[in-house]
Amino acid sequence: MIIRTPRRLHLGLIDPAATFGRRFGSLGLALEGGYEVKIIESDSLEIVAEGEDRKTIEFAVKRMNSAYETGVNYLVEVRKAIPRHVGLGSTTQLSLAVGTAIARLNNINVPIEELAKVLGRGRNGGAGIYSFAYGGFVMDGGVRDGIPPLILRTDFPEEWAFLLIIPELKPGLDEEEEKPVMASLAGRTDVAREISHRILLGLLPALKERDVKTFGEHLSAIQRLVGKHFEPYQGGEFREDVKLVLDFLAEKTYGHGQSSWGPTVYGLILRSDFERLSAEARDYLREHGIKAKVELGLPNNAGAEIIGESAFLERLIRSVGG
Repeated sequence: MIIRTPRRLHLGLIDPAATFGRRFGSLGLALEGGYEVKIIESDSLEIVAEGEDRKTIEFAVKRMNSAYETGVNYLVEVRKAIPRHVGLGSTTQLSLAVGTAIARLNNINVPIEELAKVLGRGRNGGAGIYSFAYGGFVMDGGVRDGIPPLILRTDFPEEWAFLLIIPELKPGLDEEEEKPVMASLAGRTDVAREISHRILLGLLPALKERDVKTFGEHLSAIQRLVGKHFEPYQGGEFREDVKLVLDFLAEKTYGHGQSSWGPTVYGLILRSDFERLSAEARDYLREHGIKAKVELGLPNNAGAEIIGESAFLERLIRSVGG
């Protein structure tokens, strides 16, 4: 079985203060280019993966066995990966890929929320979970007693895209480093109100009307507001070490922000403008001595793709024959 996941672009948290009893509330977007994982039953547990991906896979296999008695004898091969701790949702996407495949191989049909809970996902938000399951633009209703509910999912315009810049800087916080921060994060109710206002009467109407300029303006404003919740932990509205890159994105794109703890930053663009803007970005980075990857972030409106190994091989054989 082959699972191909999206990447998750994090567009912000709403209310860490849980003003109405629900904490956080997250916005996210599924992008193409996530994990590709092969999982088949085997005589023992064999993992073909690099670094932290191995630990994530081991954990997911054991949790699935503990919850559903699915055993631990699988060959799990990571054929393509999301870089770890750069703000693109690697842990959730890989965990759900492994859990979903094991469930399918054992004819277990459970909601994505249950699977996420078994795998220890969704403690701070559901953007990664619902990006995996459904693709597109997603928003959850905040954490209360379990996995936050999905309250909005809609396609993202195919003609829109993101200019992704991933600087070679200190990785974002991992899950263990993040735990004390998220536990102590108080947030500001006044900021949460303004974020909510901009989402309801700015961001979402602009998305519905396919108004890229207005959507981008509200996205940038929301990102700055979200940063106010995290100023004590990252030294400002955004990481200080990505400021120069964000200055470029602020000038050249419709809207910009920092995904999760970074260092990935992004700018909203028209897909047709990518070649020009990526060349300008590379020139800018070179001039400022910044080493970074520049990538195209295309929306994924389908979520994870699940195909059988035989179908994969048949398609590959046909393409080679052609």
